[in-house]
Amino acid sequence: MSFRKNNAQQMSLFDSTYGLTERECKALDKSWAKVFAEDVFPQIDEERFSVLYSDKASRPNTPVNVIIGALVIKELFGISDDEIVDNLMLDPRYQMALHTTSYSEQPLSDKSLSRFRIRCYNYERIHGVDLYHDCVTGLAEASARMMGIDKRIRRMDSLMVEANIRKLSRMELIYTCIAKLVSYLHKNGRDDLIGHMAHYYDPNDFNRVIYHCSDIDVQERFDVLFSDADLLLERCNGSFEDVTEYQLFVRCISEQTIVEDGKRRLRNKADGGMGSGILQNPSDPDATYREKAGKKHRGYAGNVEESVGKNGSVVTDYQFATNNKSDSEFLKEHLDHIGHQEKKTVMITDGAYSGDENVNAAAENNIDLVTTDLTGVDVDPIMGAFQFSKDGTKVTSCPAGYAPKSCWYNKKSGQVLLSFEREKCAGCPYQQHCHPKIFKRVSKLSVSLKKKKRALAQNRMETEEFKQYARLRNGVETVPSLLKNRYGVNRMRVHGLIRCKFYFGCKVAALNFRKLFRFRKGSGHYALNPALG
Repeated sequence: MSFRKNNAQQMSLFDSTYGLTERECKALDKSWAKVFAEDVFPQIDEERFSVLYSDKASRPNTPVNVIIGALVIKELFGISDDEIVDNLMLDPRYQMALHTTSYSEQPLSDKSLSRFRIRCYNYERIHGVDLYHDCVTGLAEASARMMGIDKRIRRMDSLMVEANIRKLSRMELIYTCIAKLVSYLHKNGRDDLIGHMAHYYDPNDFNRVIYHCSDIDVQERFDVLFSDADLLLERCNGSFEDVTEYQLFVRCISEQTIVEDGKRRLRNKADGGMGSGILQNPSDPDATYREKAGKKHRGYAGNVEESVGKNGSVVTDYQFATNNKSDSEFLKEHLDHIGHQEKKTVMITDGAYSGDENVNAAAENNIDLVTTDLTGVDVDPIMGAFQFSKDGTKVTSCPAGYAPKSCWYNKKSGQVLLSFEREKCAGCPYQQHCHPKIFKRVSKLSVSLKKKKRALAQNRMETEEFKQYARLRNGVETVPSLLKNRYGVNRMRVHGLIRCKFYFGCKVAALNFRKLFRFRKGSGHYALNPALG
């Protein structure tokens, strides 16, 4: 299939809208379809997807902008592939939104969307480039310009995304991996390797082994599973290393068990290797485990950056990864991606994104990182008054203005040990804040550049400017809520990191269109904030 841009967007003499009544035309103009047709559809860049198609002359592709637009609308209304195809044929709003009112036959078929998604998945798997992410962020940039948002102020938050998998016990996990491999061998005519294990491909065997054998000791049932697993490993003997079922079986056995004194047993924490990245369910091998805020999560994590202005907000970038990736790591990756900003930018986050390394990396990109909370223990605000040398290894003066008698820098801890003449600390009004140790002739205390920076950050948090930023950051918390409750990110019916990320991007694009539509219709309600002035 060869790539061809969709240039046939002019209205023909037989355009379907000519048959509408005046009342129907007015209703169509007031609907979401007009805003989508005028502000979103023309901004879809088809060229970036040309790499998915053949260079040779052949049957032309289904218009890419129609497919992209349909994917966004599908998530906007929470409908299936079949429903979007039917609605495009029967509903003039869908036809108007996708510029297909003059088509004699609507271009989408029942396989158009699924085949396009598969092309995107395979391209990212091979080349490591997420074409759809670039498309969504491109549309977000266009929406921000239309809404007069200059991206000078941004805010960031993350969310846990649950994988569409069942929570399995260790016994269920091992059984399932064995059963999947046995079923594969059976379907491919390798019953010679199965032997007495034929019961695994019986659909009723799972309940029989896991639930209906409660009278049999748990360890005995594990021993049977381990015996069958060892037999499969011996018989397969590495002959199926390219087979997914075999790969998952080997991964599960190596992660969940260990051989000790010639006998296989369950692995425990003392043995090591029980990290968050171990297999949770063979249906979704990319899903990872994480505990956050007292809740257990199996799946992925999303991170969203929202640009804010007087006319509203737009999610201008997003990230998607396994849920054992921290907020701090998300921020580092994002800063590397966006690079240096021409205009001074403020990035408002919560305390999970804090840290000297992140603050410094942001500053190098002309970004002021404002975290509304700090991790770790607070320090006395007076620490911010100590003056350090540029490299942070010496203190030039204390809060009272005295230079230390001597300084000694500890590279390992980053602490600077100071020595002052006794009388300078004994009668100092800051003594109760600095807490020096006073001896017969000298007084000593230790400080660090890290403590100074934390004290300055704490002091900044008391300013009115910071409080305005903190109130502004609260608005980003609606994005995870909307993605979960309105767009169902926890109910995505796909498995795997790449597939889930694609659907996550579709939902972000749908959320952005809703924000744009509210702006165009003048129905948005945004609290005025001095920080946006």
